[in-house]
Amino acid sequence: MQILKVISLLLDYPSAALQSARDELDQAISSAREISPEQRSALIALLNELANGDLMDAQERYSELFDKGRSLSLLLFEHVHGESRDRGQAMVDLMAQYEEAGFAIGVKELPDYIPLYLEYLASRDDLEAREGLADVEHLLALLAARLEERESPYAACLRALLQIAGVDPVEKLGEVRKQVAQEVRDDSLEALDKIWEEEAVDFMQAEQQDRCPSQSMLPGKAKEESAVPLHWVDFKHEGQTEAAAQEVRNV
Repeated sequence: MQILKVISLLLDYPSAALQSARDELDQAISSAREISPEQRSALIALLNELANGDLMDAQERYSELFDKGRSLSLLLFEHVHGESRDRGQAMVDLMAQYEEAGFAIGVKELPDYIPLYLEYLASRDDLEAREGLADVEHLLALLAARLEERESPYAACLRALLQIAGVDPVEKLGEVRKQVAQEVRDDSLEALDKIWEEEAVDFMQAEQQDRCPSQSMLPGKAKEESAVPLHWVDFKHEGQTEAAAQEVRNV
């Protein structure tokens, strides 16, 4: 499904490759019959903003939006499992699903990164792609509502995905807007400072445990297995975007 490749590009970190592929992407959106004319127009408006403006400005806006706080994380399992052990197993399961389908990803790419997930779904038949989106429709709606609250044109991508999944975006977003309205935004300076303070405390506790291993290895107690935290700060956005842009040109 070609429109999923296009939305994947739009949701990924802005790059020169996206700007150079503007005409091809515009044509792909205009010819997509999986979404309504209203959704096509919204996607083209986002494309024009990304492709016609200064690249560094677009990249800065992207980072300010998606890289501050967790509520707009483009990692699916962040919204489901957070930092729990279940997230690691979910990653393993999704990787196995990719491998079984012959879909290879780079070593630095996390499998639940939404643009990557869309690339995978674009390689499947239409029914499987729609089912894959339907599986995460509530998360897509939450992200769409939070982006709308910030008056971000990126909300168009999530609304389009809901429509492709067979969900009425207006009805679905109506269900989650009340929940979003009651949320405390986590991208404020105060919220970020609090997260930093909590992480600093955790780090200091880990340092103390490393220096005093006897405290965690008392007689009669077995060493507990600890979960390995997953971090996503070192994405290589551009490589994935350029590769996806090339695929769109080859369609």
